Amino acid sequence: MQPEAFFLPVKTTGSTQISQRFCLFYPARGDVLRGMVLYVHPFAEEMNKSRRMVALQARAFAQEGYSVLQIDLLGCGDSSGDFGDATWQDWINDVVQGCHWLLNRVNTQVVPGKSPLWLWGLRAGCLLAVDAATQLNYPCNFLFWQPPAIGKPLLQQFLRLKVAWNMLDGQSKGVMDSVRTTLNSGLPVEIAGYMLSPALALGLDQAALRPPTYTDAERRLEWFELSTRDDANLSPVSAKSIAQWRQEGFDSRSHIVRGIAFWQTSEIEEAPELIEASTNSVRPSPHDLR
Repeated sequence: MQPEAFFLPVKTTGSTQISQRFCLFYPARGDVLRGMVLYVHPFAEEMNKSRRMVALQARAFAQEGYSVLQIDLLGCGDSSGDFGDATWQDWINDVVQGCHWLLNRVNTQVVPGKSPLWLWGLRAGCLLAVDAATQLNYPCNFLFWQPPAIGKPLLQQFLRLKVAWNMLDGQSKGVMDSVRTTLNSGLPVEIAGYMLSPALALGLDQAALRPPTYTDAERRLEWFELSTRDDANLSPVSAKSIAQWRQEGFDSRSHIVRGIAFWQTSEIEEAPELIEASTNSVRPSPHDLR
């Protein structure tokens, strides 16, 4: 199955200029549209490491009757702009615009209450999906792959790459403090080939996996974590976050699937069990079929 490739025109925050976001669209197979899925990719190099898995999952969803849209956010992949140009709000806007495009594209196939919109995020993409949902004004279901409860640890992990690089030159002392000082002064920093803007760093640092509030319908959350251990359990942080989503009325289910952390491996890896489990998870629940 070959996806449709195109560029989506998007207006950048604080600018009247139109830039382009590279997209891949996988049309739903079959006569009945089961739903729509928009994928929100992770941060920096994790996006490139996960492309293979995402393509496999997008095809699996399309075979199940879901129309899937992948979008490269501002400054990422084949989209216009540089990584250093992006802010967190720019990326939120990109996700919202991608959702609008997807909803308009399949509008004639949508059956009210029977064709849900799923926001599917990986790592930092989960945080972006939640922030975008609060600005979309359209009820969404959520599919999370290895979601963080907050963005701060992801930012810290990325900044440590700068420390590791300087250790090779014997200059690691005070690097983290220096990076933080530079960002706080309003200047970007270069880390592992990526120019990180203060606005993007701040957005990721303050992001949290807070459930949006919907009053018109019950929504769903499918939470996936990978582990190579047979006795793996959810962390207390993950369990607490899922409980918060349930309190907000989400039909929330957690899954621990056997597989490798493909977004951070040196070689491109696959996690077949995650694809099968994710595909099964978005199928309509008995409540949806009523």
